[in-house]
Amino acid sequence: MDKPPSLKPLQWVGSSKRDLLSLPAPVVDFFGFALYLAQDGRKHEQAEPLSGFGSAGMLELVEDWDRSTYRAVYTVRFESAVFVLHIFQKKSKRGAATP
Repeated sequence: MDKPPSLKPLQWVGSSKRDLLSLPAPVVDFFGFALYLAQDGRKHEQAEPLSGFGSAGMLELVEDWDRSTYRAVYTVRFESAVFVLHIFQKKSKRGAATP
């Protein structure tokens, strides 16, 4: 019987893990599933290359939930791990400010 391939570990940069866990549960689930796919060598259908980084393997996820937008930035460039670089709630540039 073949051994299933192991997942790449996640490496959390700065406060990214704490930031993820502070988000609403549906957003945590969405980002968590997308990061799981990255660990398994796959890409979530909504993951897009982060503009301005060329072929550095930088990906961005955007999730809209309850009139707010959330973003996660990670890289799959390294063979040893998936690095989660930044997770945050997008601040509004116009209209009602995000609390």
